[in-house]
Parts: sequence; structure tokens; C-alpha cells
Amino acid sequence: MRILVVEDDKRLSAVIKRGLVEEGYSIDCVFDGEEAQYMAETTPYDLIVLDIMLPKKDGIVVCQELRASKVSMPILMLTAKDSIQDRVTGLDSGADDYLTKPFAFSELLARVRALMRRDMLFKTPKLQVGDLVMDTLTREVRKGERKVELTAKEYSILEYFMRHPNMVVTRTMLEEGAWNYDFDSLSNIVDVYIRRLRSKIDDEGKDSLIQTLRGAGYRLALV
Repeated sequence: MRILVVEDDKRLSAVIKRGLVEEGYSIDCVFDGEEAQYMAETTPYDLIVLDIMLPKKDGIVVCQELRASKVSMPILMLTAKDSIQDRVTGLDSGADDYLTKPFAFSELLARVRALMRRDMLFKTPKLQVGDLVMDTLTREVRKGERKVELTAKEYSILEYFMRHPNMVVTRTMLEEGAWNYDFDSLSNIVDVYIRRLRSKIDDEGKDSLIQTLRGAGYRLALV
């Protein structure tokens, strides 16, 4: 899951990023409204954490313009303004939830999870390719009768594959879907994770579910 954090307080932004990364999310951080709007319109994020008081363009305007552009990913607004009218204004601009500062990180995390779950209800909550089944609400993965234990990053990569079954998935698509913009695209980390996934989801003596397509990328084969 990939999240855009928009917060001009760089110390707070770093705290939010560190906490969410520890929970297995891929995080990009920007510090003004104009860059936030550009990133949200050009990158398929799963959620945006959006401060209201921002340089160049405030969060209310960013939210309104994103919704006008049919950008539909969940938006969690952060602000030091805590009056009822401020909350109404934030929600009426198109935000899905509203959290006032200061806040406990545990509450931020709970709200992120709730918005993710809510968004998943509008997607397919259970993904299946052959006897490989992923429940995106419980985050449980099973291969036949066997439960598959995955790290957060392995889960993100497998979810991407399972949402694009039998399609060619390039390294760039995986990098954009499961990592942030700090990712070193010259490393072999994608190959490392593919090998780990194969070791966990493949049946001994059978062809791998994740096929390598030389010069193109990978494909999760329908069986």
C-alpha cells in the first residue's frame, strides 16, 4: 500500500513516515500544496494524508481540486484547527476523515487502517488466482489449505500481481506500486522479493506461479 504524506512541518512529516513505514506502507512525502496535487494526480496512491495549512496552495483547495479531477483515493486531513465549522469545511471539500493536531500516532494509524478497509470494500476484497487466495480485509493469504506467511512488502507485491493476473507486470510497475520514490531502481531488490515470494507460494515440483518474461517483466499465471 502506497501513501502520500503532505505536511510542511518536516519533523512531523518524518515521524509520520517512519511510523507508517514500520507498519509496512510505502510512503512519499511532499511539503507544499502544488506538489501534493501534482503527485496525487500522477501517481496511483492508496491514501493521502493531507495537512490543511500548506505553502503555495492550502489543503482545502488541493482536496477540492483533486475531487473535481475525479481523483478518488481516500484523503485523511490533518490540521491544528479543531472547531466544528473547520471540520465541516474539511469534510465538505472532499476529505474522508479529519484528525486534529496534536494527535497520537496510534490514532493516525487506526484512521489510516479504517480508511484502507473502507476503500477495499469498493474493490474486490477477496482475490483468487487458482488455489492462491488473498483476503485483503484480514490480509490473510492461503495456498490451498496452507496459510502463507508474508512480510508487509511481500504482501504488497503479491497483491499487485493478484490484481493484475495474467498481465505483464514490468519492474517499473512493481517499483511504483510497492515502493516509494526513494527506491533505488538500479538495485536487484525486486528480483530478491520475487524469489522470496516464489519460495512461499509455489508447490514443490510444479512450475512457478510467477513467470519471468525475459526483457518484459513478470506475469502471475492463471492456473
